Amino acid sequence: MNLNLYGFGPEEDRKWIIVDCGVTFGDLTTPGVDVIMPDPRFIEERKHQLLGIVLTHAHEDHMGAVAYLWERLRCPIWATPFTAYLMRDRLAERGLSNEAKVREISLTGRFDIGPFDLELITLTHSIPEPNGLAIRTPAGLILHTGDWKIDPEPLIGAPTDPEAIKALGREGILAMVCDSTNVFTPGEAGSEAGVRESLTKVIAEQKGKVAIAAFASNVARLETAILAAEANGRRVCLVGRSMHRMAGAAKSVGLLQSCAPFVEEEEAGYFPSDKIAFVCTGSQGEPRAALSRIADRSHRNVTLTDGDTVIFSSRVIPGNERSIYDLMNRLALRGVKIITERDRHIHVSGHPCRDELKQMYEWAKPKVAIPVHGEARHLIEHAAYAKQLGVPSAVIPANGSLIAINADGARIIDEAPAGRLHLDGNFIVDAEASSMRERRKMAYGGAISVAMAVSGKGEIVSGPDLRALGVPDTGGDDMDEFLDALADAAERAFAKMGNKARRDEDEVEEVVRQAVRREANRLWGKKPIVEAMVLMV
Repeated sequence: MNLNLYGFGPEEDRKWIIVDCGVTFGDLTTPGVDVIMPDPRFIEERKHQLLGIVLTHAHEDHMGAVAYLWERLRCPIWATPFTAYLMRDRLAERGLSNEAKVREISLTGRFDIGPFDLELITLTHSIPEPNGLAIRTPAGLILHTGDWKIDPEPLIGAPTDPEAIKALGREGILAMVCDSTNVFTPGEAGSEAGVRESLTKVIAEQKGKVAIAAFASNVARLETAILAAEANGRRVCLVGRSMHRMAGAAKSVGLLQSCAPFVEEEEAGYFPSDKIAFVCTGSQGEPRAALSRIADRSHRNVTLTDGDTVIFSSRVIPGNERSIYDLMNRLALRGVKIITERDRHIHVSGHPCRDELKQMYEWAKPKVAIPVHGEARHLIEHAAYAKQLGVPSAVIPANGSLIAINADGARIIDEAPAGRLHLDGNFIVDAEASSMRERRKMAYGGAISVAMAVSGKGEIVSGPDLRALGVPDTGGDDMDEFLDALADAAERAFAKMGNKARRDEDEVEEVVRQAVRREANRLWGKKPIVEAMVLMV
């Protein structure tokens, strides 16, 4: 989720900046939660020392949490024009346009925030305006790469600026905080130019309607899909809110100017099948995204049938395999042809492979490597590779690691809180909140409620009445017999209680709850959540 903090100065008067603040997305372990963000409590407790947020680029895992967390931090935001456009859009959705101020900085700009002298370094990635960040303080220089690759033909934006990185290397970089995503992959990530050529050929081979699924934020790929379709005599219809949002942001900074006007969804059905192409959200199988709704035939305007083609111009993000393959199967059952990056050269990564990492270290020559982005095995491999390339030392951080960096090197000196927050409907809650634990338990073992009324004399006057959710119903009288057995267990447990205890509402509820749960486990083999409600009359 890429929440990075840089602090300078003595602890009692330390100044901080945040570099990026993103989100990740929920999965089967977080039922009901779509968005997960970092817990900013460490810097929230020090927000009087927080000078601002600097964004390296506009991917969700780097800026998606800012609008949700800004009210806790209340500080200025710095971003380049494309990122600033999207950031303002997100803040407007949260009703924060008049409070949160986004300050635009030019590409390759240099600016000061308190003791931090910051300079943007032009890199290439899978989104417009990706930047490395040179962070200068009186203690020395840090290079924070953000997400990057070395693309000699980026199609959109300027290529990587090696001279700027070499100049930093000559100045002396204390530490480089660097992307580890593809550290196990040999060679280079590849260029978007090759994808454009290949995708144009692939579309030329299709006869029916074509849908291209891609990450909306990859504007170069969006432009490639549009131009490849137009080169084959097809008009383009954008499908999905994110596609329209990214296209709007791109046009605001002068991109996508050579593309023909987009076809509205309501008009796309009037085009012959071989004259229309849809560029869709949903390449990761997201259930509410456009492509999933098309596969379910629940989309209002777009249908795909036998003879049509879906081109997945994206990679499978680890953890999304099940949802993606389920989506592909639903499309295949409708006769839709599926083409992925395994079939044709229609995707390249936005992150550096080993040869690109080697080149970056040769340019930057940092004294310390601090690998980030990826899992523990990626960071460990990156640190070892950096030392192999001649970097004197490396620090392998964990979430929350507080690293002291100075002329003598770098070392982990403390650990800050580094939890997660869930966007649960309209509420932001701690990932360890009881509600999530209960929801996981309900997903596994269902829930049973028990209601009964007890007189002042300690006698049952009504109930126990039971209701069950998520308990298997095999048909016939099995469910009634199961609930009757639980009711009997509740009555037996109540009968064993002393007269005084029977008139204690809280104690009766706990005794009945435990009895019903034990009996459910004996009969069913699972322990459901049990809620007992006792009314004293």
